[in-house]
Amino acid sequence: MKIHVTGIRRSSYWFLLLFLFINPIYGQQKDQKAKNPIIFADVPDLSMIRVGDTYYMSSTTMHMNPGLPLMKSKDLVNWEMMGYGHHTLAAMDELNLDQDKNTYGRGSWASSLRYHQGTYYVSTFAQTTGKTYIYSTQDIEHGPWDRKEFAPALHDHSLFFEGDKIYMIWGGGKINMVELLPDLSGIKPETQRVLIENATLPTTPAGVQGGLPAEGSQFFKINGKYYLFNISWPPGGMRSVIVHRADKIDGPYEGRVVLQDQGVAQGGLIDKPNGEWYAYLFQDYGAVGRIPYLVPVTWKAGWPVLGVDGKVPEVLDLPVSTGLIPHLVNSDDFDRKAGEPDLPMVWQWNHNPVGALWSVHENKGNLRLKTGRVDQHFLQARNTLTQRTFGPTCEGETAIDISAMKDGDFAGLSLLQQNYALLGVRMEGGQHFLVNSNAKGGIEQERARIPLQQQKVYLKVKCDFTNKRDIATFFYSLNGEKWEPIGTEFKMTYTIPHFMGYRFGLFNYATKNVGGFVDFDYFHIRP
Repeated sequence: MKIHVTGIRRSSYWFLLLFLFINPIYGQQKDQKAKNPIIFADVPDLSMIRVGDTYYMSSTTMHMNPGLPLMKSKDLVNWEMMGYGHHTLAAMDELNLDQDKNTYGRGSWASSLRYHQGTYYVSTFAQTTGKTYIYSTQDIEHGPWDRKEFAPALHDHSLFFEGDKIYMIWGGGKINMVELLPDLSGIKPETQRVLIENATLPTTPAGVQGGLPAEGSQFFKINGKYYLFNISWPPGGMRSVIVHRADKIDGPYEGRVVLQDQGVAQGGLIDKPNGEWYAYLFQDYGAVGRIPYLVPVTWKAGWPVLGVDGKVPEVLDLPVSTGLIPHLVNSDDFDRKAGEPDLPMVWQWNHNPVGALWSVHENKGNLRLKTGRVDQHFLQARNTLTQRTFGPTCEGETAIDISAMKDGDFAGLSLLQQNYALLGVRMEGGQHFLVNSNAKGGIEQERARIPLQQQKVYLKVKCDFTNKRDIATFFYSLNGEKWEPIGTEFKMTYTIPHFMGYRFGLFNYATKNVGGFVDFDYFHIRP
């Protein structure tokens, strides 16, 4: 198509061209809406509150450090990292990866996020330590946080305030309630009572064996009534949302199933300033992990009605997602300006790190990982730095300088889970080898080996989680431009011992001699 510009000022002509070009795009953007899942990455065990026009969310990252991630949003769809509840849960062999111990799949679990009389509270529990933890602050975005801890660990609890009383509701199958001491330092004596004897009954008749009993408690008071959300997984069925309701906090409670669709379950309720309600839930989605969904809620006769005709909708009447980059995952060139944190909040260490064995300052613009002890396998190695993988597809890329490695060292790019995969450089007998290996049931097998004659190498992995395909493919480059596949396709599998979606990882560990190091030039993450 030709446009004749006779009699039209040049500025108007260019404006017309620009308008014709962007107008269709603008119309499409304007009509776009959010889609489920709202986060296609491992962000399980959601707990959510709204304060004014801002939403806050906590989640689970178990054995990762720092832990108990905190996020914020203005629209329930686009979330950004804001902080962590704890930077070190405890110093013990399991959390430090010492004495051949670890705490994969344990660490800190499902949290409860609350706001009461000007103070924010987030609580969690840890089987590793056998304790319950409560963190509080008046400034959720900047802290400081006060920490209280006590035994025992109250499983999947919900923190609840009413007047001057503070309660925790928790359990599995049998749901219990206790009152806490006013200073949150422990349980008030002789206050434990059974709230619901068998909360699983709405999905599983009494006497039926198997399945997952009701757990994941989240407790709310709405319009004078008390609501308890739980999940169960009946034998031969799917993860289901159960709600119990009562007029008094002590009951009696009546329960019903409010959602059985696609296994989307476990969470609670959140309202918008305009009075609309949503349920925040998650779905097990193979190797990428447990991914969050939002489900619209209406009310009928005092009961929450979840979904559209009982189904989880794909499209939501909420703003479109702008993607997870840069707020939940992000690239990093490791070039720090004055006043910037050493590591952005998108990063987490596998277990507790050793501060003296990593740096972003010793070689400016690089992450240096140093070896400090001998380990014989990847899952026991300290200071593996991780980020979430995400769907439907993603890739991670890095470049490493291997000139300071020592004999027996192994460093590179990983996909972390119990069945892990590695692409890195091994130094053996004074020679560097590019090695691809993976593990099943924790037993590692080498898949490819190529001699290296240079001091820098580029590594990449692509992950495909489309329709739970769960396939990863590794690549290497000698110049950062021409890429070659290496090894075989790796089938990623979600395992309960780790209880976490696959994570990109940067690693370096020694198998013979300590004191070597490698420098990672960058980590680039892309959809």
